[in-house]
Amino acid sequence: MLRRLLPTLIALALGLAGLGWGLGYLQRIFAAERDDAQASLDSRRKALEQYARASLTQSLHDRLEAARPAMEAASVDPLMPATGLYLRERGEQLLPRLAQHDTGDDAPARERYTRLRAGTERADEEEDPWAERLALVRAVDGALTRGDRRASTVALMALLQHRAQYVLASTRDVPGLLVVLESLAERGDPVPQLMHALVREGLADGRGGRLDGLQRLLLSRRSRFTREDFTFLRERVAALSTKVGAPVTDFEARVGELAAEPLPLPRKLDGPVLVRTGWYLEPRGGSQVRGVAVDATALLESLTREMRERGLLEADGQVRLLGDAEVLSLDALPLSVETPEWARAQGALVRRYRLKTGMVALCAVLAMGIAALSFVAQRRKYRFLELKSDFVATVSHELRTPLASIRLLAETLEWRLAEGTDARDYPARIVREADGLGFLVENLLSFNRIDKGRWVPKLAPVRLDELVSGLRRDLEAWSKVPVELDAQVDDRTYHADAQLLRLLLSNLARNACAYNTRSPVRLRIESLPDGKVRFSDNGIGIPREQWETVFEEFVRLPGQGRDVPGSGLGLALCRRIMRLHGGSLRVADSSPEGTTFELSFPPTVMT
Repeated sequence: MLRRLLPTLIALALGLAGLGWGLGYLQRIFAAERDDAQASLDSRRKALEQYARASLTQSLHDRLEAARPAMEAASVDPLMPATGLYLRERGEQLLPRLAQHDTGDDAPARERYTRLRAGTERADEEEDPWAERLALVRAVDGALTRGDRRASTVALMALLQHRAQYVLASTRDVPGLLVVLESLAERGDPVPQLMHALVREGLADGRGGRLDGLQRLLLSRRSRFTREDFTFLRERVAALSTKVGAPVTDFEARVGELAAEPLPLPRKLDGPVLVRTGWYLEPRGGSQVRGVAVDATALLESLTREMRERGLLEADGQVRLLGDAEVLSLDALPLSVETPEWARAQGALVRRYRLKTGMVALCAVLAMGIAALSFVAQRRKYRFLELKSDFVATVSHELRTPLASIRLLAETLEWRLAEGTDARDYPARIVREADGLGFLVENLLSFNRIDKGRWVPKLAPVRLDELVSGLRRDLEAWSKVPVELDAQVDDRTYHADAQLLRLLLSNLARNACAYNTRSPVRLRIESLPDGKVRFSDNGIGIPREQWETVFEEFVRLPGQGRDVPGSGLGLALCRRIMRLHGGSLRVADSSPEGTTFELSFPPTVMT
């Protein structure tokens, strides 16, 4: 058979190889389509992310440029607000402003102010500029005491000129000017504009420079005072400003803005960065860093609205800042543009690819299944041809044997009758051979009708003891060897086809006689309470590995040293008869001492 199936195997292998190559190429096409679609989605996402990054970078730069005038003003004017501004030069933070007080424990400025008010302040040397300043302070105080307005004005101008000419220590200069202005406010009749200038705005020094007012002077020289001195002077300057009507709110605000520690921002920058604590920093030149406070969340929301208005994002699209790094370089800002549209497109892409892959796999499975079915069908075809050939040979042999016996017996009977010889047993032998031939034909016809579904069972009440009685008569008629039949059956009735059950018992009995070397042949039929019937014999037995094989059609087991007659359909016909009644037939036990078959009837058959 293998030689017959070899061309089929080669054709199937070549077909499967070609189909496999085609399906593989088709799968590569599907993978390329998926990769192209994925690349298109990624390209669009990257383009939007690049747009968002560029837009956010430009927005941050514009904010810094917009804050530049305020930053430049705050860097030179200590009364200008510096909230949200950052300026660092040569490693020193200028904005936001730091307290930076002197770390001493004493209060020299406060003590000097007290001595100046009491008139007990003395200079260390006569030619010291501080000695000249003290003399001018006393001249102003003396003129105010005398009520000489002109003299006090002249003395004040001389004092201011001395301040423009000499730069004294802040712990001397500020208390001295404060005492003079307090005395002028208390005992003189000062010009308001002049007092405002001296307390706040300052005056031109006549040399292209400017003398700062007390407020600016105290804020700009805050690092020269101890914390105690600064607090004392701030309170005195605020009280003086209120007394002369000079603005004091922004002065107090600037004092309140002084920070104790520099902002914890990166010291080294290679380019513009966004700090998650809320700052945008941009290095300028080699030693300057400028920055502005920003709300990254608000900027991203504004950018999202802008992209939605431009039609770049859906209504539920979002621009997000990824990562958890504290300092983010603007050159590689980790922005992500997220929109459900992309998620849906990504999901649809994956589903389409999986569907196409599944179809390719299904085609491959179907092809393999078709190839397997084709091979099995071809094999069954050749097997059927072999079985058909064997069946024809077997049936021809089985038919030829009884026909030859019948012809031989008939000729012998004719000759003996002509000679007058005794031939009384010849008619019985002819009948027995004819019965065997009829049983074979009946088996063939019954199997064919049942196998093709053309047998409609004629159901009627059947008693098992009546079937056994009929089997006993049949055994006496056609058995060539002595047979002992032991039946232990009750009067149970089955709703079945009596002809089929008789045929079933006859096949079991004939097999028991054919595959038997003992004499007499012993048969036993036993009915059990659960609807089972057991048929036992004392034959040669069936090997365990063939307990199911014997129920296949055209399967015949070899006898022990002799040719066993039959067509190989007996047990196959018996199982089909039981299935036709909704029951089953199996080998319950078998050994060299005999075989036991078990018939199981369903409850619907039993009555």
